[in-house]
Amino acid sequence: MTSESSLFSHRWLPLLLVAPLMLLIVLFFYVPIFQAFYWSFFLERPFGGGSMFVGWDNFARVLSDPEFWKAGQRTIVFMVCGSTLAVLIPLILALAADRKIPMSLPARNVLVWPKGVAGASIGVVFAFIFNPFVGLLVPLNSAFPGIWAPGIDGTDAFITLIAAHVWGGIPFNFVILLAGLQSIPRSLHQAAAMDGAGPWRRIFDVQLPLIAPQLFLTLVLEFTESVTSAFSLIDTMTDGGPGGSTTLLVYKIYTDGFSGYDLSGASTQTTILMVFVVLLTAAQFLFLGRRVSYDR
Repeated sequence: MTSESSLFSHRWLPLLLVAPLMLLIVLFFYVPIFQAFYWSFFLERPFGGGSMFVGWDNFARVLSDPEFWKAGQRTIVFMVCGSTLAVLIPLILALAADRKIPMSLPARNVLVWPKGVAGASIGVVFAFIFNPFVGLLVPLNSAFPGIWAPGIDGTDAFITLIAAHVWGGIPFNFVILLAGLQSIPRSLHQAAAMDGAGPWRRIFDVQLPLIAPQLFLTLVLEFTESVTSAFSLIDTMTDGGPGGSTTLLVYKIYTDGFSGYDLSGASTQTTILMVFVVLLTAAQFLFLGRRVSYDR
């Protein structure tokens, strides 16, 4: 039952409270989306001065570009590897914190701190940490010269990018998963222990099935966010190099639009990327969402 004190005194007050946020969402999310969709069917001049309707020609041009497909493949690899680790590592940490192992209480606070760090700052820090000359891997390079060279080796640069993304995604997923674990009644753990289930058996038979909604939430958010969140990391760490090995689709859109002044091509790629994200999310709800039970 809802108490009278929880109701707003005026019917328009809720709308007034959310109006600033809705205005920001419209201006910086929906308007650019519709603008990109509109420009994808036109040949736009880079500095204004008119446009020409070309229909599906922009899509044909983009889809015939091998660089677009290479960037798309890198995006999928980054999305799968980065998102999987960004959920698996917080899950392990959340399980450890839920077991109340030594130092788990202060570790909870420390693990949340990265959430307050901007993506660009994370990129700068990790570029320094993984620097082959002054970073943590200097002893490795001293023992095996040239084994770690993200400045000239595309695989090393890609690994650095994934590591930075995973570190930045730990706080949110850790909080969500830990909250799900702590909401499981202790009586279920006690009943499983009385039936002879060990710690590992209780994890797979009790805890993981009961936090399936939280796991599904983190997976959906990670897979969709990884497509776009890598931009700040790429811009501060690799600039898409070496040799384009870390140029994901979101960064290619930026370079094509703001460096190459190909507004129509960048808008077309944005539209394709947006459709891909929508289809990916729909597929997750279709194939995974129906297997998630919200009843306990």
